[in-house]
Amino acid sequence: MTSSSERRGATRRGFLKGTAGLAAMGAGVNLFNINHAWSADAVYEGGVFDAGGATLNIAEWGGFWEEIVRKEMLDAFEKDFNCKIVYESSFPWFPKFVAGGPEKPPFAIANWNYGEMFKTAAAGDFFTPLDEVIENLPNAKNIWPFATATGVGVTWSYTRYCYAYRTDLVDPPIKTFKDFWEEKFAGKRGTYVTSNGLQMDFFIAACALFGKDQYDLAAGYEAMKQAMPMKISDFTGNMQTLLERGEVIVAVQHDAEVYQMMDKGIKVAPYLWEEKKPILTQTKTISKYLEPVQKKLAYALLNLTLDPKLQSVMCEKFYQRPVNKDVVVTPNLASKGVTNTADSTAGYWTPDWKSYNENEADIVETVNGIFAG
Repeated sequence: MTSSSERRGATRRGFLKGTAGLAAMGAGVNLFNINHAWSADAVYEGGVFDAGGATLNIAEWGGFWEEIVRKEMLDAFEKDFNCKIVYESSFPWFPKFVAGGPEKPPFAIANWNYGEMFKTAAAGDFFTPLDEVIENLPNAKNIWPFATATGVGVTWSYTRYCYAYRTDLVDPPIKTFKDFWEEKFAGKRGTYVTSNGLQMDFFIAACALFGKDQYDLAAGYEAMKQAMPMKISDFTGNMQTLLERGEVIVAVQHDAEVYQMMDKGIKVAPYLWEEKKPILTQTKTISKYLEPVQKKLAYALLNLTLDPKLQSVMCEKFYQRPVNKDVVVTPNLASKGVTNTADSTAGYWTPDWKSYNENEADIVETVNGIFAG
């Protein structure tokens, strides 16, 4: 038996297919341009189509990340689909979305970490409902369940939160989340500014593990106080430098950065958080109010992102973990013990970002005060 939502979805798909067929038969008639209530919808079932030179605005990280994504996916996508990709890498995305409102989205598809994505979702009707997105992604049938557990976007790549520590300067090795607070690490611990997602997850995990639950802000504040003095970094690249110099010997990090350092011969190792297992995700959303050709292109691009080929590239180039079940972990990750199995993806924890965002002003002010001494 099918649910009412499934029946509605099937009916909508059938209707759209029918009207698309009529458009193809009608001489010069383009039903996509008719201003009907359903005209902002689209259906993608796989394969390549001619987008007629349409522009697709996307938001994703810049630098070497953009270079690789263009080389491995976007350049061919533009040719295959006869479209133009406009790539925005000037983060953050939240103010760009709220500036125009849901019906004038700045991007058709955006890549997020969790915190800002949830903030944007709470600010308005910006994103295509996830169940609708999934039914237009043929490759979604092969991804792990946690990749859609947020109910907002599709996670296509991720890393594990951890501590990075200097193996030549830390003995015995880090074995628990709370080891970070040992007295011997005073002045040699490292975390990030409050606007960095790694610090956000670190703070929420501290609330949960030192307090009653993740909502115990007082416990989190006390944990930050007890961890001082700490080195406070803007971003992970700078933290790598501090670790290399030995100015920091244990730091909040995600495992991809640690594995890259290890392969450069730097004496570091990760302690993957096990007591709570938040993940640093690459998660994509598709804007709700798009012209049909843009929405169909967005579906096609996100579907391609879930393909094993690109997933493997991200493993090899960026030490990112895949979400597609069929991906064989590349040697650089396999040599660190990383696997892509149901067991290895079990137990991932998504903090209550709605609650965090509601309390963000107080958290930022209080923690910044602690960091300032």
